[in-house]
Amino acid sequence: MKRRPSATILDRVGGLDWETIKADLDQRGAASVGPLLSAEECRAVTSLYDVDAKFRSRIVMARHGFGSGEYKYFDYPLPDVVADLRRTLYGRLAPIASRWMARMGRDAAFPADHQSFLERCHAAGQPRPTPLLLRYEAGDYNCLHQDLYGPTVFPIQVAVLLSMPEEDFTGGEFVLVEQRPRMQSRPEVIALGQGEAVIFAVNERPVAGARGDYRVKMRHGVSRIKSGRRHTLGIIFHDAA
Repeated sequence: MKRRPSATILDRVGGLDWETIKADLDQRGAASVGPLLSAEECRAVTSLYDVDAKFRSRIVMARHGFGSGEYKYFDYPLPDVVADLRRTLYGRLAPIASRWMARMGRDAAFPADHQSFLERCHAAGQPRPTPLLLRYEAGDYNCLHQDLYGPTVFPIQVAVLLSMPEEDFTGGEFVLVEQRPRMQSRPEVIALGQGEAVIFAVNERPVAGARGDYRVKMRHGVSRIKSGRRHTLGIIFHDAA
């Protein structure tokens, strides 16, 4: 029997200001929300990093030119809090994502529930879970990138900061860059507290122009960690090939 998300996660996600989130996503391609997780929950998720049985793979960024630092992809079954956030947030974001696709001229409406979307991913040859736990030490950073993993893509994702800024680490700001057609790119630095989340575009998003909607490309990364250690939970809604 499929486990229902915890009432705590349902209440927190349901209690967010979704009208403001929708407006921010449409205007900037990103929205800061939270806190979604308590300090105790952040510590519990962070502690999983050293439990290898919870993960399917470990990536050392420098080996692939991704930056400096490392991350691990969770394996199925996901930890309860990660699964709950993924399912519950998807339900709120799916109508926004479907509207974005229509505005960009894409015939790709998303189902209302996450399990149905995962079945679409798996049928397309993308069966591997993508939620991940990232760890940065002093001097580490993450280059600007997009988390695509295959042709079936959900256009919005979420990152939750698990560490305490100025106590656990300094530096390490979340960076989002919008690549506008025939214009210079627009950067944005988003400050988060422990347990807070940023919801943002994975790849591209629609922008209203004088002659109708057009697409802009989005990339995200993390600036250099100046001191300490920073952990982040990444929630990507499509699975990987």
